[in-house]
Amino acid sequence: MKKLSIIRFKPKPGCLDEFAANLTSFNETKHRVFHLMQSGDELHAIVIRNAEILTQDAADGVNWLDGQRHLLQEFDAENKHTIPLSGDLLYSSVK
Repeated sequence: MKKLSIIRFKPKPGCLDEFAANLTSFNETKHRVFHLMQSGDELHAIVIRNAEILTQDAADGVNWLDGQRHLLQEFDAENKHTIPLSGDLLYSSVK
């Protein structure tokens, strides 16, 4: 089974390009499908990966994010620097 995750980030003013470059570089080290979308002042990372690597991959992402928080605004006290959503991928035209 494949999992799809969408993770929202809100870079601080003036930090969008730097954070996007850092995020893209980090994801080039992973074996998964990765897309990055900008919507207003937010970035949305869209990731497709095998279900068996989701937990470890998410933990790796949180560890990496610890070094990037200075580039991000918090959404709120509960979500902090990301708003993640993951679920089963039912259909994809990406091979």
